[in-house]
Amino acid sequence: MIIEEVTIGDCRLILGDCREVLPLLPKCDLILTDPPYGIGECGGDKKRRRGYNAIVVHEKMDWDINRPEKNIFDLMLSISNVQIIWGGNYFADMLPASMGWLYWDKKMGGDFSDGELAWTSRHKAVRDFSKSPFAGLAGGHWRQHPTQKPVPLMEWCLSLVSESQTIYDPFMGSGTTGIACVRIGKTFTGIERERKYFDIAYKRIEQAYAQGKLFAPEQVIPKQNTLI
Repeated sequence: MIIEEVTIGDCRLILGDCREVLPLLPKCDLILTDPPYGIGECGGDKKRRRGYNAIVVHEKMDWDINRPEKNIFDLMLSISNVQIIWGGNYFADMLPASMGWLYWDKKMGGDFSDGELAWTSRHKAVRDFSKSPFAGLAGGHWRQHPTQKPVPLMEWCLSLVSESQTIYDPFMGSGTTGIACVRIGKTFTGIERERKYFDIAYKRIEQAYAQGKLFAPEQVIPKQNTLI
């Protein structure tokens, strides 16, 4: 069920459960998403960023307690032509074999993971991308979601399937995939079940439109529609 729907330019944001919303949508070119891995990274812990004294504590929620069910992955594969799914190593038992994996080198070191993996349906060689998750967050700005990806990472993903014009993210979170779509000029539909992150995504994507696109810049006035 769609609880609320917001349209900002070419971005359609839906507050609801992707298990209920995806079957209502037409087929898209690409699903680019970062589902919960089921490892408990859903807030509550103190996170200190290296080089800063500040500590951030995200609100404890339950969205990362379990992995999505296999039927959700089956639905994502059936509703899109191409798929890029971050955290693919956590879902390998629910996805077909693939050669086109992506690797994000997080430039972290220490006790942190060296990187993350994305499963893709691309029948192409493995590719890698290097960038710290904290790059561009200077001046005390923190990620607004515990597992928020950098916008350049999602822009890179989109560049690998540049022919794709309609993009879905069934686990939208704070809206990073949507921001990448705004900057490159793609049509985006994002689904998020948590009101807190839905509101954050709305504000971030609205700000992205205010800053203009990388290509064919234009100003778009957001409008809101509510469906119950």
